Amino acid sequence: MEQLSARINSLDPSATIAMNQKGRELKEKGVDVINLSVGEPDFITPEHIREAAKKAIDGNWHHYAPVEGYPDLRKAIVEKFKRENNLDYKPSNVMVSVGAKHSLANVMICLIDKGQEVIVPAPYWVSYAEQVKIAEGVNVIVDTAVEDEFKMSAQQLEEAITPKTKALLLCSPSNPTGSVYTREELAELAAVIAKHPQVYVIADEIYEHINFVGGHESIAQFDEIKDRCVIINGVSKAYAMTGWRIGYMAGPDWLVKACGKLQGQMT
Repeated sequence: MEQLSARINSLDPSATIAMNQKGRELKEKGVDVINLSVGEPDFITPEHIREAAKKAIDGNWHHYAPVEGYPDLRKAIVEKFKRENNLDYKPSNVMVSVGAKHSLANVMICLIDKGQEVIVPAPYWVSYAEQVKIAEGVNVIVDTAVEDEFKMSAQQLEEAITPKTKALLLCSPSNPTGSVYTREELAELAAVIAKHPQVYVIADEIYEHINFVGGHESIAQFDEIKDRCVIINGVSKAYAMTGWRIGYMAGPDWLVKACGKLQGQMT
């Protein structure tokens, strides 16, 4: 007799993974398939990264790593944020996880309490809503329109915020629409967030470098809300390292510390 928890029964299987599996099965049967399910780059991991991994196999890199990630890696991520995004962080603001999806789950569980609302602009990546469910939060879906390039306006954000709102989940460049928020559009969203001190921004920037319309802009650049922004990123998309499972987050040190406590009990 099955006695699964209500928590797991509330979740839907990953539609992305199901679609990808279907595509693989059809390809194995000789069907010509264009797979638009998983975000899989069309090139392989660069040679210098593969060579470094080979050296690591022969080196002393086979034991437990620090829960939050190796110190030199966290320092390199801090330098990346300064170099590419002009954002100032300390290593204590950064944590490495088993992919960006893992970083996102850590943040959800550590930040969202039962019944608290998370604003999710639609169309959205399918795992967002399911991870909010894991945290026992409530999804507030904000529909966007093609004529607005599937981007949520400041007015829509303001109308979606209630006393129960805990976070806005923002993805730019967007999965699945490809839309990229401009600095001006982000500034308008930041101005709304600034008026609501209980609201945090979880910014999924994993597609930062898959960008054909100009430089990437991060919502964490606005000082009035930076201490309430959590950036989710990783190496999967930009460096074709999806199978390597390396993601990271940057945010307030108290939240990073909490995510480290959770990760220390899970991985």
